[in-house]
Amino acid sequence: MRKKIAVLLITAGLAGAAWNGYAWATESSSGREALESDDIVALEPEAEESPPVEAEANEPEELDEPADLPEPAFDAPASDEPRMYEEYDKGDDIGWLLIPAVDMKYPIYWGTDDETLKQGVGYHEGDFTVPPDGMQHTVLSGHRDTVFRELGELEDGDSMYIQFEGVQYEYEIDKTWITDAEDRTVIVDKDEPVLTLTTCYPFTFIGPAPDRYIIEAPLVDTVPMEEG
Repeated sequence: MRKKIAVLLITAGLAGAAWNGYAWATESSSGREALESDDIVALEPEAEESPPVEAEANEPEELDEPADLPEPAFDAPASDEPRMYEEYDKGDDIGWLLIPAVDMKYPIYWGTDDETLKQGVGYHEGDFTVPPDGMQHTVLSGHRDTVFRELGELEDGDSMYIQFEGVQYEYEIDKTWITDAEDRTVIVDKDEPVLTLTTCYPFTFIGPAPDRYIIEAPLVDTVPMEEG
């Protein structure tokens, strides 16, 4: 009996060491980098309004002009024809995913095939998904044993950013859940701009993981980025 327990403990120790060694070996080639302080584009501060000028006595009061209506928070695509993104091929580097809560940034690649996911985070191209400028459902996937190891540390309210084609899109997490690997209700059509991250679960599972960890984050802001 003691021998069996000893064998089990040794096996568990070797498995843990193998996992840590694999994680360390893949750190430099997993498509992830430490977040720098100036990576995220900050909003421009709003200009202070001048104090109102008091009207002189005996001057008739002027009627205020009707205020301009605010611009919509998110612009709809200019054309009724959906963009096809034909300039992108599988494996192309298309932008960045930045997650301040874990101090990491990840290059995003076009596609979620095996070869692309070996590079890092992949954009899921499909009938129900669009890149951020499409202002609907954007889905990114990554391996939990390389790029997305810290995804389970994120909480509701944490911000995530995608930088794509000269615009920074800010999303705020409002929902996380675990589902079966065969669940087909995750990648669906959405009318509002939402970012979904998917990865395998449990995070430290040895071998093909049976479940998926899902993070959903609606779009809350956009900021133009300086070219170059």
